[in-house]
Amino acid sequence: MEKLKSTLPNMVGVLTTVAVLCGGLLALVNNVTQAPRDAAAENTLNTGIEQVIGGKCSVENKYEITRHINGKKQNFIVYETDKGTAIQSTDPNAFGGNLTVLVGFNDNGEILGYTILETAETPGLGAKADTWFQKAENGGKGGKACIIGLNPQNANLTVSNDGGDVDAITASTITSRAFLRAIQQAYNTYMDKGTDASTGASKQEGN
Repeated sequence: MEKLKSTLPNMVGVLTTVAVLCGGLLALVNNVTQAPRDAAAENTLNTGIEQVIGGKCSVENKYEITRHINGKKQNFIVYETDKGTAIQSTDPNAFGGNLTVLVGFNDNGEILGYTILETAETPGLGAKADTWFQKAENGGKGGKACIIGLNPQNANLTVSNDGGDVDAITASTITSRAFLRAIQQAYNTYMDKGTDASTGASKQEGN
């Protein structure tokens, strides 16, 4: 078999063939693994919803609400269950960027629980938000740091340094403010429950 000459057209042809083969292989692997990834993501979400609601529950309705906050559109995902409502809320101004929480409310608007879905905070400092604002017996800070059981209608969900009712994470005031803003906006969205002309909210149904 004659050896392929090292000419520019030949080298381009070989590289093109390799690129096409690699691209096809990656596409095949992606297609094969997509379903397991989707299933894992759905399982993680379901676990998170049950965590913030406080036990086994069934999602009866899911939809998205777009609200205008400080002149910018912000999307919230609402999960209505048979035991309460879970809302996904993101604050873009945490120390490391986006901080996304999933927070549960009962029919009276009291906070049942929360979990952090996305954060880029410093490990050991801002990352403590996943437990700091929980009850002490659940591994959280407890006391004035705990938001579980509070109703944002009656409580001032800002850090105590700003005159609020909640103690900030030690050395992570920026993250604490972002977390509490996300919780407050989740509550505001919970109260909207659809279209609200004063906020420019719009309800988009989906599954």
